[in-house]
Amino acid sequence: MRAKTAKAFLCVMTAASMLLGVAAHAQTQPAQEALQLQTGTAAIVPPPVEDRSQGLPIRQSIAAVMVSAKTEGQRNRLAQIEANYAAAGFAPIWISDGAVNANAKQLIDALNTAYEDGLDPADYGAAAFAGQMNTTDPQALARLETDLSLAAVAYSQHMNAGRVNPRDVNRELVKFPKVVETETILSSLRKTKQVKAYLRLLAPHTQRYERLRQALSGYRRIERQGGFSVVADGETLKPGASDPRTPSIRKRMQEAGTLPADVQFAGEIEKYDEALAVAVKRFQELHGLEAVGTIGKQTVAAMNVPVSRRIFEMELNLERNRWLQNDFGPYHIFANLADQVVKVVRNDDTVHAEVIQVGQPYHRTPEFSDTMEYVEFNPYWGVPPSIAVNEYLPKLRSNPGVLAAQNISVFSGGKQVSAGSINWSQYGKGKFPFTLRQEPGKGNALGRVKFMFPNEFNVYMHDTPSKAKFDASSRYFSHGCLRLKDPLTMAEVLLGQEGWDRAKIDAVVAGGKNTIVKLKTPIPVHIVYLTAFVNKDGTVNFREDVYGRDKILADALAKLRS
Repeated sequence: MRAKTAKAFLCVMTAASMLLGVAAHAQTQPAQEALQLQTGTAAIVPPPVEDRSQGLPIRQSIAAVMVSAKTEGQRNRLAQIEANYAAAGFAPIWISDGAVNANAKQLIDALNTAYEDGLDPADYGAAAFAGQMNTTDPQALARLETDLSLAAVAYSQHMNAGRVNPRDVNRELVKFPKVVETETILSSLRKTKQVKAYLRLLAPHTQRYERLRQALSGYRRIERQGGFSVVADGETLKPGASDPRTPSIRKRMQEAGTLPADVQFAGEIEKYDEALAVAVKRFQELHGLEAVGTIGKQTVAAMNVPVSRRIFEMELNLERNRWLQNDFGPYHIFANLADQVVKVVRNDDTVHAEVIQVGQPYHRTPEFSDTMEYVEFNPYWGVPPSIAVNEYLPKLRSNPGVLAAQNISVFSGGKQVSAGSINWSQYGKGKFPFTLRQEPGKGNALGRVKFMFPNEFNVYMHDTPSKAKFDASSRYFSHGCLRLKDPLTMAEVLLGQEGWDRAKIDAVVAGGKNTIVKLKTPIPVHIVYLTAFVNKDGTVNFREDVYGRDKILADALAKLRS
């Protein structure tokens, strides 16, 4: 009798379980099969996940932290963390046998040295973890497990792709860093015994990043030693003159590394001698100033920038480097807007470099990557609508002949029309049904050649008939495109791979006919904005933040901490 009752009770419980939809990992195999038959499904039900939580209430801890999360980003990260832990039966990563394990200590060491990559250990709660290392309380250990995983994921993703999304910071930054997934991070950390080595691998694998990272370490050492010495303001100082500030300038150049510290000085101590002038010129080059050796207000101001400010600039540019892809390609073009220099790089060697003019502060050149597809000799210049309306239309209202003088044609509905036949006074912004095109020739705004990497911004590299401005130390003169100082040499370098030599290029240019050369092998083009960088020779460079992008980035990072 009792056996029948027990059997009946078991059947009732099984049916109840099926109706209530008990979670798959809690069902018995017969119940799972019955549920499949009842619902008409034939899917394979995964085996139950073993509870490996070591008795720690990790699930509850993650839920509690989720409730107190301040941002959507934190909540999303915690949800992903919970999914990983659930799949692993809530097995801890950082706790073993009721105590903090070696992996946790490695993680905390990495967090405490986050400043080496321009990150702030405080953002990951590094200091707070030190006081929790000896706890044995299960509740406290579960919370520590949660906090360590949250810190590990945040730190890993920041190291890998930056703290902020560049598109959220500034719409002019068309960068799409790929963030390593939470699942990938935690699954990897569950398998490895080399936590610090794994985290290090998530940082950019580029010499550019590593050189700046090492320079940051050197500048932090200078800060600990008291920082840079100060040079007093005064009248403009030229080589050969005497000035009581000369000893302080000599010391400052030794600190900057442009004047060897072991050079024996002989002569009048206040005289601005040739050796010091050479050192000052080098300092000016490294800071994007006109390298003439004359020490004016700009140079003194650069000398007196505190080391703390330079450290901050390095931190901002390490963040920018984390947005960039690791591999630009074995053969590519690299343009730094802040430096106003473009380089052609092959197998990590710069095979050509030249100064460029970039967008004015109110025509800022965007940052993006694209692919150069063709080179055009003797190009037409399609006048951008904004320039046509804002710059040419006011002149046309008073003198329709201004276009002919610049070899510019007018088109309406695809047909060429006479500029003199149009009443320009009735047109303006929002009402300009014309296209202006400058014909190939000596005075063409694009010069003799342009290099096309089609993009949404209509930005490209080109020649210009106005060469004088290339001698300026600050070359923010264009409407957004990159103007080249030596475009025919650039064409020779790029088309040399296509079987062209300089004689052939010169002949095409001299012919005056519009000629398009499609590249057999398209070339990646990367346009960036780095205000602090380190060259291969180890020299640390700083550039003025003309576009204000340092401030925009600094403000975005500050908001994360508020």
